[in-house]
Amino acid sequence: MIVLGVILIVIGVIASIPVLYSIGIALAIIGIVLAVLGRTGTKVGGRAHWF
Repeated sequence: MIVLGVILIVIGVIASIPVLYSIGIALAIIGIVLAVLGRTGTKVGGRAHWF
C-alpha cells in the first residue's frame, strides 16, 4: 500500500493531476499506519498478520 501510494504521488506530480497526488498521500499514510500497528503486534481487522 505504501508503494502504491508513492507511485501515485509520483504520477500525480509528473502528470500534474492533483487527484492522484491526494489519493497517493492518503494511501501512503494509511499504509504507514497499518505497518506501524502490525509491527507493534496490534491486531488490525481481527487478524494479527497479513501474509
